[in-house]
Amino acid sequence: MNRRKGIFLVITGAVFWGIGGTVAKKLFQQYEIDVDWLVTIRLLIAGFLLLAIQYFKKDRSQIFGVWKNGRIAIQLIIFGVLGMLAVQYTYMASIEHGNAAVATLLQYLAPVMIIVYLIIRKQTALTRRDLLTVSLALIGSFFLLTNGSISQLSVPALAIAWGVLSGVALAFYTLFAVPLLKQYDSLVIVGWAMIIGGFVLSFIHPPWQMDYKNLTLEAILYLVFIIIFGTMIAFWFYIESLQSLPPKESSLLGSIEPLAAVLTTIFWLKEPFGVFQWLGTACIIGMILVLALKKESSSKTSRPPNKKEPLRVS
Repeated sequence: MNRRKGIFLVITGAVFWGIGGTVAKKLFQQYEIDVDWLVTIRLLIAGFLLLAIQYFKKDRSQIFGVWKNGRIAIQLIIFGVLGMLAVQYTYMASIEHGNAAVATLLQYLAPVMIIVYLIIRKQTALTRRDLLTVSLALIGSFFLLTNGSISQLSVPALAIAWGVLSGVALAFYTLFAVPLLKQYDSLVIVGWAMIIGGFVLSFIHPPWQMDYKNLTLEAILYLVFIIIFGTMIAFWFYIESLQSLPPKESSLLGSIEPLAAVLTTIFWLKEPFGVFQWLGTACIIGMILVLALKKESSSKTSRPPNKKEPLRVS
């Protein structure tokens, strides 16, 4: 029963993550919601909700305890601005200029960027599996962005630029989070990072500067879905799944996220998707599976028990 619960939680969370991006695109298209305002609201509300979950379900002393160490506090602020805010903003900007499917798949290039970074820094050796991973990423990206034609892009250049930056930001987010997650619960770190990111962006677009009278009930429901289901519940379910499943299995099942984004973009928003783009999508999802299976096998032999790992946020 616990395993079934874990599988349900991680799949539900991944689907919510994927659909959340598509719903954001709907807001950008139909209601002309400003991306700065949406990211600000999303981060602030979801961050407070995650800390509320920590307060009622876990060790509440960590919520403010994280600020008692000056070095950790500085790291948390950097993580909130250059990690969390950067990931959220670049991802949403890519969706605004393109679509949720391409934005999500480009963000999933982050593991390849981490591999290349670690190889350049000589912190890891290049393996045949790494070559396969990078090849799948490059081939998949080419087909996804060109639909097989080298003469023109099938996705706006701005969407590609923001999507690649989203992958870079996620790579930084993943690497920088490691020491923080070794000392504090994920809900505390990510909750505060969201609040910090939302607070900083509030100086650019204050959350109260919005013509709420023009928001229809449908638009409000979309906003609620993005903030509650596509952010807070998605992340919470993913963390809760780790109580019943190995982290690598949760990561593997979490690869449903880009598939959910692709399917909802095509069948709900009616965005065109060519044959070669489907092939590119298959390559990138294949890359995700190769990485997840690699981590799963290595964790069985070398990963110490109860080691906390960085968790992605889309």
